[in-house]
Amino acid sequence: MQKIGVIVIHGLGLQNKEFAFKFIKKLDHAFAGMMNVSSSKPYIDIEPVYWGDVFGDHEDRIYRDLVVNKKLRYKKLRRYLLYYLADAVAYQPVDTNGHNYDAVHQSISNALHCLSQRIGNTAPLFVVSHSLGTVIASNFFYDLQFISRHSPGVIDTSSPLERGETLTHFYSLGTTLPLWSLRYRDFSKPIRIPALEGKDLYPGLEGEWVNFYDKDDILGYPLREIDPAYEKAVKADVSINVGNLLTSWNPFCHTSYMRDKKVVNHIADRLAVAYRYMNTEFPQR
Repeated sequence: MQKIGVIVIHGLGLQNKEFAFKFIKKLDHAFAGMMNVSSSKPYIDIEPVYWGDVFGDHEDRIYRDLVVNKKLRYKKLRRYLLYYLADAVAYQPVDTNGHNYDAVHQSISNALHCLSQRIGNTAPLFVVSHSLGTVIASNFFYDLQFISRHSPGVIDTSSPLERGETLTHFYSLGTTLPLWSLRYRDFSKPIRIPALEGKDLYPGLEGEWVNFYDKDDILGYPLREIDPAYEKAVKADVSINVGNLLTSWNPFCHTSYMRDKKVVNHIADRLAVAYRYMNTEFPQR
């Protein structure tokens, strides 16, 4: 039986390696209910992509040396803003080798390699990304699709999954991608969902790029209006209300997308469809 692969990429701000734990638990419960099984583990394989450690030590040092030691005011607010803004600034590509852009992308390559090793190198791939994580995912797969299939970061260049060729579904949550479009005069070349090779590998599997945003989230935006090319690439911009009583009505809702029932149920439903397709149309895999 062919499992479906999923990677989950976190966004801005203070994160830890367990950032996706609650989301994975909710997705497991939703998927199992839709499939009428006890657990999703025999059917899907989820690999979190933790890239926060690329910048973490430097951000901690800046906060300690410039805020704490210099006794600046509004420490909590400065800490919050520092970790949010620093991630976006630090990720910027620069004209030197071994910079943060490559290091962050290597985290995705490592995750794809783990999946490829566990579930096979032709498994369909779902990507779930939050906030700056969508910018990172978009850049990563753009580099694979339009620049080089044999990126130096790809660990096993013989694996279609690791080359991004099995990418079929993309879910962006509270994305800052429209803000990044301001860096370019021409932003008319979004990544292909599904990847062209994915269409050939699974001709009857309908992929999609669905973007979720909350109108109260000042960091999350619709995508289809960026450019006519994005209108074609993104199947839907879905407006939702995420968060709890304390956060659903204000910008702090930005961190709540992965806990939202509508988001989780939509992804679980598409995973169930993909699994049934793969193991009905391709039972030999």
